[in-house]
Amino acid sequence: MQADASVTEPCIPRAAIPSKGFELALASQAELQAIYRLRHEVYACEIGQHAMNPTSILTDALDGTNIYLVVRFGDELAGFISLTPPEAGKYSIEKYFERADLPFAVDDGLYEVRLLTVRRDFRGTKVAALLMYAAFRLIEAYGGTQIMAIGRREVLSVYIKAGLADCGMTVQSGAVHYHLLHATMVHLRASADAGLWPLEAVERKTRWTLGIPLRKPAACFHGGAFFEAIGSRFERLHTVPKVINADVLDAWFPPAPKVLHALEQYLPWLLRTSPPTGCEGLIAAIAAARGVKPANVLVGAGSSDLIFRALPRWLNSRSRVLLLDPTYGEYAHVLEKVIGCHVDRLTLHRERGYEVPADALKAALTVPYDLVVLVNPNSPTGRHLDAEILGPLLKSAHVSTRVWVDETYVDFVDSAQSLERLAAQSENIIVCKSMSKAYALSGARVAYLCAGPHQLEELRAFTPPWVVSLIAQLAAVRALESPNYYRARWRETAALREALAGDLRNLNWQVIPGVANFLLCHHPEDGLTADEIVRRCREHGLFLRDATRMGARLGEHAIRLAVKDAETNRRMMEILSSVISPSKRIGPS
Repeated sequence: MQADASVTEPCIPRAAIPSKGFELALASQAELQAIYRLRHEVYACEIGQHAMNPTSILTDALDGTNIYLVVRFGDELAGFISLTPPEAGKYSIEKYFERADLPFAVDDGLYEVRLLTVRRDFRGTKVAALLMYAAFRLIEAYGGTQIMAIGRREVLSVYIKAGLADCGMTVQSGAVHYHLLHATMVHLRASADAGLWPLEAVERKTRWTLGIPLRKPAACFHGGAFFEAIGSRFERLHTVPKVINADVLDAWFPPAPKVLHALEQYLPWLLRTSPPTGCEGLIAAIAAARGVKPANVLVGAGSSDLIFRALPRWLNSRSRVLLLDPTYGEYAHVLEKVIGCHVDRLTLHRERGYEVPADALKAALTVPYDLVVLVNPNSPTGRHLDAEILGPLLKSAHVSTRVWVDETYVDFVDSAQSLERLAAQSENIIVCKSMSKAYALSGARVAYLCAGPHQLEELRAFTPPWVVSLIAQLAAVRALESPNYYRARWRETAALREALAGDLRNLNWQVIPGVANFLLCHHPEDGLTADEIVRRCREHGLFLRDATRMGARLGEHAIRLAVKDAETNRRMMEILSSVISPSKRIGPS
């Protein structure tokens, strides 16, 4: 980053910069000449790194491959920065240092950042910081892994504060002394996540038109680590019987015989054939099973599809939302990290078994939130608020508030506990219902929303044709035609859950009294942490969910595990016993 004069020169007073006064963009072809003139003005005339020339233009051999980012203020060029990508085959820094002498690897992830330049009358503003952050984000988005630069000795502290490290190698160019700087993108990302960049100020004062998000889109953390044992390309499918995937909440039982028979009989045809475009038969089957009209149903490829489809349509960065804490992490991810909403949390307390306090919820529902999200039964706690209590509470919600009730696990309690019919007749209640867990269709990805038709109308326009595969549509329809089979499996799940809870209590664990196909537990505070237990169990083919990141108050000893069949539960307990207390073994319940 050669010669950022903005740090040492006083700012020439100018009018206050209005909101969105700056624009960050890739340089246009027309701006390149202005960039070359500003380079001459700063590097030749001002700091004497290069000799002045009669053209008042300064270029070099890398300009054909460099990427220039600019900050504009109206029609003015406020500053620029240049990136040299690895595809260029050479770097400016090689005029001063041999590649073999560089204290880092020169590979296809190494970008050079150079020529950080701010016009004199914009020095003292945030232009330099904006350009540095933009360079970092562009390299990150392009998949770069390292940054190198040379920075002026007088402003070295600025680069160190930004996360770059001084490599201890210096060079003089003209009248200027430079230090070699380097950082990995992992390190710079950690600096960005720690809040070292003033992103809120950037968002207020800058139009960001780089074609990439200003903030790095956050990945949503889920379970599913068990695929490490099977292989992401399914190369070790033969190990499935030995792997206990208790870190996800897939059903321990198979789909209904009617489902399996249909798939086995028609699989070649199902794989090569396009499904009904609008999932008409599936919608009709859901409506008939739930006692609502087809107009009350919108289907999707799993609840995540519906969450990502609906919430960004309804909300924006000015929206205010209420979540339970702890609760299913995908909601916080979408609302805070994707949409950028203001999120309030209704805290659930461990000493009360994480039950949802009806009085506190009733008070919260009087606030004009844009959205209230309730997972009922809740995950990871497994606690459930009875429909006779929750239904009247939701009817009293503020008229402008949408209430989203996620009922993924309600069938494990009782299908009659669902609020689907209430939602169908309501102005502002939306029920999200997944068929993954209760119907043993996690691999098929089938879910739906049930609400008043006016809530679903806009979303239908953003629902692609064939949103649910033919295999999944057929499986879901046949599953809905097999209620007696599933009711029996749900009753068995309750018995297996209570037996597993007893075994875990025998290990001196606190077990939260859940109602679904999983249990939230706390290992004793003086024992192994959840992270330690999870890592040790993986060595034995048992995958559990470290729940510590699923809520602010869960602590470091919280583990969520899925209920499995009796034999698998026995194996889980043997592994847990040996991991926690090698001399202790526990028999089957």
